[in-house]
Amino acid sequence: MWTSTQPVILPAPGRGEDLQVRVSAPATGADLPVIVFSHGFGWSMNGYAPLTDHWTANGFVVVQPTHLDSRTLAVPAEDPRTPRIWRFRIEDLKRILDGLDVLEAEVPGLKGRLDRGRVAVAGHSWGAQTASTLLGARILDADGRPGEDLSDPRVKAGVLLALAGLGDDLTPFAAERFPFMRPYFGDMAPPALIVAGDRDRSRLSTRGPDWFTDPYVHSPGDKSLLTLYGADHSLGGVPGYEVAETTDESPARVALIQRLSTGFLRSALYGEDTGWQEGVAPLGELRSK
Repeated sequence: MWTSTQPVILPAPGRGEDLQVRVSAPATGADLPVIVFSHGFGWSMNGYAPLTDHWTANGFVVVQPTHLDSRTLAVPAEDPRTPRIWRFRIEDLKRILDGLDVLEAEVPGLKGRLDRGRVAVAGHSWGAQTASTLLGARILDADGRPGEDLSDPRVKAGVLLALAGLGDDLTPFAAERFPFMRPYFGDMAPPALIVAGDRDRSRLSTRGPDWFTDPYVHSPGDKSLLTLYGADHSLGGVPGYEVAETTDESPARVALIQRLSTGFLRSALYGEDTGWQEGVAPLGELRSK
């Protein structure tokens, strides 16, 4: 049994409006690990139920912010905040980590049940880029040097779904419009599970689906890469079934991501050998380093 509370409001001076989050938590248990999940472009705290519901049912507290790019907020392109939305996204995740006491107090029955020593981040697409910065990914400046370190020591592991690759392979349009899409993964050291689809071709990149494997190839430390056969950007339906973004609906792929991500997080946060790396074929391939 688990419950969900929304919206829980975190004050956010300078953001233009306070941060709305959804908190899903098991109905019982103590010392619960936390996953902070960052949605893809346009989504909100109400998306990604195939993953977030599964994690909650398996003992995690999942906190989902609604970022400023959400369609539910309708921030226009000409809004002065638009060029900094990528930074507001990162600040949203840090605001949640800073506000765990507030969330505990606002969510009925949650007080005193969070394990602040076992916190992970997760995200899909733009949300994966947002989450990756808390794990140590940086943005290259105009001279090709790694920018500000926005990592957070409170975050111990990550699940990064359809995370964009290196900025050298952006199309001219993307390079001009999205200067924050020039990641440097050389300092992304904490354990992470990276998930890519072998049919995921981004209109922002001059490369093929292997672009989404760059975060694994170019990052140090304990990393695993799950490549899903036949998967597009929605990876079988992680945003939700029967929604416009799901172009490759596959309950089997989603079930594999559910199982592997849950097992990976338990292994990374608790050191448990859960056998999570088994049973990937014939849906995909798993590599680890």
